[in-house]
Amino acid sequence: MPEITKENRQDEDERIRRDFPILDGSFTYLDNGATTQKPKCVLEAVDRYYRTMNANPMRGLYKLSLAATEAYEEARETVRSFINAASTEEIIFTRNATESLNLVAYTYGRAFIKEGDEVVITIMEHHSNMIPWQQLCMEKGAKLTYIMPEPDGSITEEMFRSYMNPNVKLVSMTHISNVLGVKNDVKTFARIAHENGAVFSLDGAQSIPHTKVDVQDLDVDFLSFSGHKIYAPMGIGVLYGKKALLEKMPPFLFGGEMIEYVTTEGATWNELPHKFEAGTVNDGGAVGLSAALKYVSSIGFERIEERELHLTRLMMDEMKKLPYIHILGKKDPEDHHGIVTFTIDGVHPHDIAAIFDEHNVDIRAGHHCAQPLMKFCHTPSTVRASIGLYNTEEDVYKFLDALKKIRTEMGYND
Repeated sequence: MPEITKENRQDEDERIRRDFPILDGSFTYLDNGATTQKPKCVLEAVDRYYRTMNANPMRGLYKLSLAATEAYEEARETVRSFINAASTEEIIFTRNATESLNLVAYTYGRAFIKEGDEVVITIMEHHSNMIPWQQLCMEKGAKLTYIMPEPDGSITEEMFRSYMNPNVKLVSMTHISNVLGVKNDVKTFARIAHENGAVFSLDGAQSIPHTKVDVQDLDVDFLSFSGHKIYAPMGIGVLYGKKALLEKMPPFLFGGEMIEYVTTEGATWNELPHKFEAGTVNDGGAVGLSAALKYVSSIGFERIEERELHLTRLMMDEMKKLPYIHILGKKDPEDHHGIVTFTIDGVHPHDIAAIFDEHNVDIRAGHHCAQPLMKFCHTPSTVRASIGLYNTEEDVYKFLDALKKIRTEMGYND
């Protein structure tokens, strides 16, 4: 990789920005933790699919349907390669990470969690990796335990071990917190969970766009993520599961394609991965996801991590100079992975977001689908700026310029 200079950084910024038609300079987009914009290659791939090969895949023997089937299965192979799964049988297409996490809770959980068992999650979880386990444990008479991290979100190996006991049957954890930006030591935690006989489920929604995720290296049993957070269309997501576990799990939904044989008395189930993909699939979304993953791979995570860290450091270093701003999480920008969540003394987060919008800067305000974490952090809501691979220094300076005007516009004399 060539040395990064101011000149070639600007050249790369311009090249990448040209790939995203929506980024026309009329606004600054810093809500990538919620959803990302789509490059031309993704838009063109989806358009090409619907223009040239739209048919119900896996159900027709005519050329158009066969082309649709081939495109769908090629997308599955792209996902397999991207996360280094052992087989395409381990790649289940869903609507999003929420559906993937629910699939694990409803199928694996209902089949293997019983009364008296324990499920361990963290207080940092997005609601989609919390509520399914709450509901499962209430239904089964199991115990749901929350790991309470250090105030900055840190979970040490010793802390994690203290939550393990013979009753723990499953651990489900975020890879990167959507509020604090902290990255959990998943490889270590999965190993400890396995040593104690527990299954490990990983919510990768916030990590998959920012860092390389290798499921075999991490040795997680399940991984969930959404396409729309990694520059792909909305409505397509992925559940990775180890084949041995998926084979033991009952289907999530029932209907067409997930069956092998049906009689008036019952049915038998299709082979993996189709057992978990009932009904007509989102073939266009899968094609778009494949294009997005190839696009990300063409840039490379080494360069993506460098770009995002540079911008995060620039943003946080300037924010720390303002005494009325309080950044949640760790002090080092390297521990934020493009997520900067903060409060401003005397100004409600919704007012902050509204003022940013007046300056054409898009950020997010609220509890970020993490209300228990907000309570843990002693604040009902916060503001979050989140960086993507197409953001630039100019974006950060526009953010900072608007940020420095907020207290004045709210009547404070700073």
